[in-house]
Amino acid sequence: MSEDPGYFDHNATTPMSGAALEAWKTTAIKQWQNPSSLYPSAAAARHLLEETRETLADYFGIDQPERIVFTSGATEANNAVIRQLASGGGVIALSGLEHPCVQAPVEAFFPEDRVRRIPVVPETGVIDLEVLERWISGGELSGVSVMAANNETGAVQPWREIAALCRRAGVRYHNDAAQWMGKCPLEGLERCDFVTGSGHKFGGGKGVGFLILPGDFETTHFHGQVGGPQEDGRRAGTEDLPGIVAMVAALGEHIDPAGEASAATKAEARDAFERCIGSEIGCRFLAAGGPRLWNTSLFVVPHSKNLKWLTRLGARRFSVSTGSACSAGKGNPSSVMLAMGLDYEEMGRVIRVSGGWHTGEGDWEALARAFIEIDRELRD
Repeated sequence: MSEDPGYFDHNATTPMSGAALEAWKTTAIKQWQNPSSLYPSAAAARHLLEETRETLADYFGIDQPERIVFTSGATEANNAVIRQLASGGGVIALSGLEHPCVQAPVEAFFPEDRVRRIPVVPETGVIDLEVLERWISGGELSGVSVMAANNETGAVQPWREIAALCRRAGVRYHNDAAQWMGKCPLEGLERCDFVTGSGHKFGGGKGVGFLILPGDFETTHFHGQVGGPQEDGRRAGTEDLPGIVAMVAALGEHIDPAGEASAATKAEARDAFERCIGSEIGCRFLAAGGPRLWNTSLFVVPHSKNLKWLTRLGARRFSVSTGSACSAGKGNPSSVMLAMGLDYEEMGRVIRVSGGWHTGEGDWEALARAFIEIDRELRD
C-alpha cells in the first residue's frame, strides 16, 4: 500500500521521492551558490551542475551532454521548442491530444494556415499514423509535435515510428514526454529532435524540467529565453541546482531493467479496477482499445456530474480528477475529449484516475468499492 493510498492523481503531480528529497536537502545546504559565479565555492556548484547534466545524458544514452538544457518545467520547454520551430517557417502537424502548453504556443506562434491537425482514432486514442506519414512523405511539413503518452487517456502514441519517419524526411520532431518519463523506458527518446520533461511528474520537485536538443544542436541556434549566459546561452536565468539534482535523482530511481515487468503487474491491478466498476456501475472506458500507460484510466460514469462523484470520493479521502489539471475548473471543453469524440454532456461525466509506483492492488480495490458505494448513493 502507498503512504497515501487514496491518491489517484499522479498524472497531475507526484510526491517527491525519498532520493529526490535527500538530494535536494544536501545540495541546498552544501552547494547553494550561484553556478555562474567565479569564486571556488561557486565553481564546485558549477561542477555539480555539469556532472548532473552528464548523468541525465547517460540515462538517455546521449554522448553529448550539451544537448540537455535545464528549464523551469515542460511548459517553458514546450513554449521554447514551438517558438523555435515557428521561427524556421514551414508547417507544423499536431493533434488535439497535445497538452495545452503545446497547443497554446502553436496557436500563438503559427498562423493557422501553417498548422495541420492530425486525426485521432477514438477507439484507441492514438493519432492516425497513416495520415501523418502521408503528410511527411509528401513534403508538406517542416515540424511535428506529438506527445509520447497522453496525460488524460494514458494512450501511448507511436512516437518511435514518428521519429523514424521525420528523421528520414528531414522533418523536426518534438516529443513532449512528460507523462512517459518515470513510467516507461527512456530508450529511443534520444532519436527524437526535441524532447521535453518535467520533474514533478516522476518524483522530482515542481518548477524544474529539461529539454533535449537535436543532435545537430550547435547549428540550430536555439535560445529558450534571453537575458543571461546560463546553459551555454540557450536558456537565461540562474539554474535551480537543488531542484535539478533532485529531479535527476528521482528519474534515476526508475532506471530499472525490471521496470517493464513491474509495470505489467501494475497494469493488471488497473485492469481489475476497470472490470469491477465496468460491470457493477456501467462505466465506459476511453482509449481502452489501444496501448495505454499502466497507471491511467479515463472513463465516463453513467450518471450524475463528475464533480458530484469527486466530492463524495474526496469525503472518503480519495483524490481523483476530471481530466487535465491544467484545464480543470476552467469550464472549457478538453481538446483531448473533443478529439475522442465526446459530446459536451459526456464531458461532464468524465473521471480520470492515475496511480503511482506505490499504488497497490488493495488501493485499486478500495477505490472500486468507493465508486460502487457512491453509485448507489447517487442513484438513490
